[in-house]
Amino acid sequence: MSLNVITVAELKAKHDSDNSIELIDVRTPAEYSAVHVEFAENFPLDQLDITAIQQSRHSPDQPLYVICKMGGRSAKACQKFIEAGIENVVNVQGGTDAWVNAGYDAARSTKKVIALDRQVRISAGTLVAVGVALSAAVEPAWIGLVIAGFIGAGLMFSGITDTCGMGTVLSKMPWNKS
Repeated sequence: MSLNVITVAELKAKHDSDNSIELIDVRTPAEYSAVHVEFAENFPLDQLDITAIQQSRHSPDQPLYVICKMGGRSAKACQKFIEAGIENVVNVQGGTDAWVNAGYDAARSTKKVIALDRQVRISAGTLVAVGVALSAAVEPAWIGLVIAGFIGAGLMFSGITDTCGMGTVLSKMPWNKS
């Protein structure tokens, strides 16, 4: 089965005509509290309990809309619902970023949060920089290559499998909890 998708403009129009539609946001609690669609409920992807969500829904026969930052994590969440036999899920294309960029109302916190994808890039870059520094200071012949090779292999694996082990680990860090 292919994934059902909706644009933020279509989602807004649906909500404007029927404010009972259900939208879940699968980002980390910290990302959610920084900015989110006002009528979205937070159910982080790494803690997604499909049965509990389905049982708590007001209208389980109606579509469940799923959003994240840009659409990748919400697509994974939709796939989990589909694999559990719940097919009336819809991925919001472009995610919260598209919602905000369209100028639609969003709930915001004054607390600044670094998005998970940026945390991954910062962590990977830091590891490579430390590896290069260590290779210059300790053993130029291999340390930098080993660390850079490890990070490069991890990034390749992440791209091929559309998963991110570093993102999973970072999402469990205390600063990513509300």
